[in-house]
Amino acid sequence: MINQETIIALATPNGLGAISVIRVSGKDAILITDKLFRSKKNKVLSDQKSHTVHLGHLLKNNREIDEVLITLFKGPHSYTGEDTIEISCHGSTYIQKEIINLYLDNGIRSANPGEFTLRAFINGKMDLNQAEAVADLIASENEGSHKLAMQQMKSGFSNDLKKLRAELLHFSSMIELELDFSQEDVEFAEREEFKKLTKKIQSELKILIDSFQSGNVLKNGISVAIAGKPNAGKSSLLNTLLNEDKAIVSDIPGTTRDSIEDSLVIEGINFRFTDTAGLRETVDVIESKGIEKTKEKIKKAKILLYLFDCNDTNFREIESSINSFKRNDLSIILVRNKIDLKNQNQTLLDDLNDFELLEISATDSDSVSKLKKRLVNEVDILNPYNDIIISNSRHYEALIKALKAIEEVNIGLKENISGDLLSVDIRRSIEYLAEITGEITNDDVLGNIFANFCIGK
Repeated sequence: MINQETIIALATPNGLGAISVIRVSGKDAILITDKLFRSKKNKVLSDQKSHTVHLGHLLKNNREIDEVLITLFKGPHSYTGEDTIEISCHGSTYIQKEIINLYLDNGIRSANPGEFTLRAFINGKMDLNQAEAVADLIASENEGSHKLAMQQMKSGFSNDLKKLRAELLHFSSMIELELDFSQEDVEFAEREEFKKLTKKIQSELKILIDSFQSGNVLKNGISVAIAGKPNAGKSSLLNTLLNEDKAIVSDIPGTTRDSIEDSLVIEGINFRFTDTAGLRETVDVIESKGIEKTKEKIKKAKILLYLFDCNDTNFREIESSINSFKRNDLSIILVRNKIDLKNQNQTLLDDLNDFELLEISATDSDSVSKLKKRLVNEVDILNPYNDIIISNSRHYEALIKALKAIEEVNIGLKENISGDLLSVDIRRSIEYLAEITGEITNDDVLGNIFANFCIGK
C-alpha cells in the first residue's frame, strides 16, 4: 500500500495567493532540499534541529526561483512520522509549479490524495478514526461539524474501543486456553464475569450506534421542510430566514411549484431548509407534481415547519395534514403566521388550544428569531461536544456488526455452547471493533478512505 519514495504536493489550495505551502515527506526530503536550498546564513539543513525555520533561496541551475522559508521536521517527530520539509513560498502559480517540478526532476514523486495522512497512519502517528477525522476537519463548514471533527481527532472514541477490545481479547485468550486443556475439564474464563462484560459492551455499543443520527446532524446538517397551504407565508419565511429574496412571493395561490432549498447555520448547527409547493387539491398538472414533490421532501425531513394563516384554514385541515405526515423520527412544529393581521379567527385558535403553537410574522426578522431558537432546541442532542458521537457511516456499520456478534456471544453464554464456538463469535466482535481504529484493515479499505482526501493532506 505504501512505499519508501519521497513525495511532494502543494498543501495550500491551487491558484493565486499571497503565500503557498509545499510539503515534502520521506527519507530523502532533507537530503534533496539541502541540494536545492541556499540558506541566508549558509546553514546545512541536515545539521539543524527539528522544528526550526530557515530563510533562503531555492535554486534551479544556480537561478533563484524564489525566496522561501523552509520549516524542518525530522522523523519521527513530524506529521507523517518521516523527515518532512514544508516550503513557504510566494503564491504565484508559476512559482508553485517551478518548485514542484524542481523536486520532481530530482527524483521525488507527486503525492497521491491523502498520502501524507496515510503515512501518518501507517507510521503510528494516528489511528484510522483520527485519520478520517482529519478529512472531516478540512471539510467542516460550521461550528458543529468542526467541533465533532476535533473531538474525533482527540481519540477518545478510539481509546474506548481499544479498552473494550482488550477486555474481549483477555476472555478470548482464557477460553482458547481452556480448549488446550479440554481433557482436564478446567475453566479459566469465569462465565458470570464474562456475561457482565458482554452486557456492558452491548450497552456501550448501543449508545454509540444511537449517536449516529445526532452525529449526522452535526456533520451534514438537519433537513427542515416548510409546508402548508398556498399563501401561508412559506416563501416569505424562507426569505426572512436567509435574509435574501430566494423564493418568489406572490398573493397568487400555487406560485411555488417546485422545491427551493438553501442552508443556514444557527448556533453552530447547519439547517437545510426546503420551501415546498402549497398543499391543496388542484387540477393543474404541474402544480400537482409540485405537491407530490412536497410530500417526498417531508418524508426525508427531520423537522417539519407547518405554517398556517389563521384566517385561511380550519381545524380539520390542520389536523388532517399533521396526522398524514406524522412519524416517529419527524419533529413537527406548528407555526401560526401573520399574527400582525387584525380580526384573527378566534374559533380556530380556541380549537388549537391544546396544541403548542409558535406564533410569528414571517416577514419580521425579530419575530422569526423565535423560530430559530425553537429549531436549535428541537435538535435532540444533549451536550454533544463532551459525549462521544459517531458520524462516520463506516464506523456505524462496523459497530452494528460488532453488536450483532456480541449478542450472539451472549446467546451462546446463556445456552452454554462449547468454548470453540464461543471463541469464534468473540473473535468476530474483536475484528469489527479493530476495523474502526485500523488495527485490522486491508488495502482496499485504506484506498477507499484516503482517495477522498485532498492532495497535499
